[in-house]
This record gives sequence, C-alpha cells and structure tokens, in this order.
Amino acid sequence: MPTIRAILHVDMDAFFASVVQHDQPELRGRPVLTGHDGPRGVVSAASYEAREFGCRSAMPMAQAKRLCPDAVVVKVPGERIRHFSAAVFEVLQSVTPLVEPMSVDEAFLDVTGSVRLLGGAVTIAKDIRKRIQDELGLTASVGVSFNKFLAKLASDMDKPDGLTVIAPGDVSRVLPGLAIERMWGVGPATAKRLRTRGVRTFGDLSAMTRKELDQRFGKHGLRFYRLSRGLDDRPVTPDHGAKSIGQEQTFDSDVAEREHVRSVLLGQVQQVGRRLRKQALRARGVTVKIRYGDFQTITRSGTLDRASDLTDELWGVARGLFDDWARAGFAPVRLIGVSADRLEEGGGQMDLFADPKRQKRRMLDKAIDVIQDRFGVQGVRRGPGRLR
Repeated sequence: MPTIRAILHVDMDAFFASVVQHDQPELRGRPVLTGHDGPRGVVSAASYEAREFGCRSAMPMAQAKRLCPDAVVVKVPGERIRHFSAAVFEVLQSVTPLVEPMSVDEAFLDVTGSVRLLGGAVTIAKDIRKRIQDELGLTASVGVSFNKFLAKLASDMDKPDGLTVIAPGDVSRVLPGLAIERMWGVGPATAKRLRTRGVRTFGDLSAMTRKELDQRFGKHGLRFYRLSRGLDDRPVTPDHGAKSIGQEQTFDSDVAEREHVRSVLLGQVQQVGRRLRKQALRARGVTVKIRYGDFQTITRSGTLDRASDLTDELWGVARGLFDDWARAGFAPVRLIGVSADRLEEGGGQMDLFADPKRQKRRMLDKAIDVIQDRFGVQGVRRGPGRLR
C-alpha cells in the first residue's frame, strides 16, 4: 500500500506588517500599511487591522489611505524582513530538508520522512507554529494535508494563527461546499465567468465528468477536474533538486501600473539569481509568466547566450521578454513570475579565459549577496530602468 504523503503549507500572517508591529509594539492592534507613501505608491502588505477596512497588498497607497485614514504607513523594513525570513526557514529546515520556498514568508514542506522521528504531521505543524511564536514573536498559519493544493487551501481557512487539516477522508465533506473563488488561481474575473455558467462551488465542478468539463472549459477542463476533486501529485521540490528555480507573486487585485509590475519582476530576478548562486547552479533559459484577472496565463521564454547565474544577464533576458509583451499591449496583471530553467551545475565558477566585464558583474553580485545577507533584500538593489 503506497505511503500517504504528509504535506504542510506554512504561511506567515501579514508578514511585512507583522514584522513592523513586532519591532514597534505601539503599533500592535493598529492598522498598518507597508510600502511607499507617495502618489504612485503601492501597498506591499496590510495588517489584519487594516484589512478590515478593505485594504490589501498591491492596492494603490492613496486608495488604501482613503479606505483607512487612520492607517500608519511604514516603509518596508528590508533588513528585518530578511532577518525574520531566514529565521523562519531555519525552523522549517530543522524539520525536513524537503522545503520548497514560495516567497520570503511562505513554503511547502514534505514531512513524510519526519513523522517517525518527530510525530505525526499535525504534531509537527503545532511545533512549527509554537517555535515561530516563541522564538520570533510572530504567527504563522499552517495547512496540513496529503498534497500541495489541499495544504495551501487549508492554510488559508483559519487565518491568522490557524492550523487546519484536510485528511483524505475530509475531501468529500470539505471541498464540495467551498466557493469557487477558493480554488487556487481563480480570481474575481474567472469566478464571475464561472458563476454565469452556473458554477459557484467546487461541488458544481466535481459533479461534471471530465468530458463535460473539457467541452465547457477547454484547456482548463483537466485542471478544474483535478482540483475540484482535491487531486494534486506535484512533489515538494527544494531548490537543490529542482529542474527550474522561480519566484512569482499573485496580487490581491489586478495591477494596472506596468512599472510597478516590472519592478516586482526585477526583485524576483534578483532572488532567483541569489538562489542559483547559493545552489551553485547556472541557467540557460529564462521564462516570464504573466496572468491576467480572467485567469488567462501566458509565458514568454528566452535563451541566454551561455549558462549563467549572473543577475544582470538573467535580467537582460527577463526584461526583454517583459518589455516586448508590454509594448505589444500591456493589460492589468494578476500574477507575475520568473523562472530560470535548463539548469547546470557549476554556478559561480571563474571562466578560464574570463571576460573582465562578466567578472565585474560576478563580483558585484557577490557583494550585493553579502550586503543583502546582512541587511536584507532592501539593503541594496538594482533599479529596473524605464520601459523602452
């Protein structure tokens, strides 16, 4: 009989805002917004107190301040975010080596091999939450299940500071009644279209056969078929075992400011480069992923002249892909992501006949990595330039 996997999804609660409230106790219980407080500023995170007024990440800061005039606006504390993120992942990696980072404050864990030593998956999840609370003074919500989709779904069910379990026997009880908006990747526009077709819940989809779903939803039919039934066989893949290394961000609402999206993309490229260098890997390909509010998703891929882990070279390809798409017809973005693929071992190696310019870029990356390790991702970063 095959072993049932034990998968956790750990998601820090309002991470940026919670770090601010941790460091400034006088702000605890008050609405806090992090981000740039200017005419073109965007909210990077909203505390749960601010969310009660309708504030959310990726919202224009001016709009958030109109919704919540008493909100305290604070710049993203880059050094402290980096510090707490590293501490959180230290806790996670002490439990299992199978940790797949999704962002600085979110990860999947496969603890199947840890249960014999550390106890069941729920026991491990409780211990993780307690250690994060006791050692860091922050809270995390954890979902426990037997696959990634259900674990992520569970982690969002009882936020903040929640622990939710979806066992195999719970699927037929929990999923059918869930609103279709709870399905991974279904945004407001897609949900609206599904509702016009009579699909309001997971159960409405699971009641259809695969053939019916294919006929009604085309290429999305298989995805709806599997997720509505709680099926997901994707493994938890740490960076060192991955076929690609990527970062992506889903915004709470569609972002119509293309320079903001482009800036987020640059930050993702920087982190992908850091992760490549940390694992001594180089990439031959770069893929940019863009998702619209109606769930339509496109990808644009490019090839590097040579396998590389240099941020400037990765950004050169990613920037070109993004700019070409934006010039052809920018549309509001719900998700932006980038991945490095066709990976090879040997990152960070010096070329025998080194190009002086490449060596300068390598030394710059190394210096920035050291600074960001010490002072956080906001300690120093490149500027994206303007869309050409």
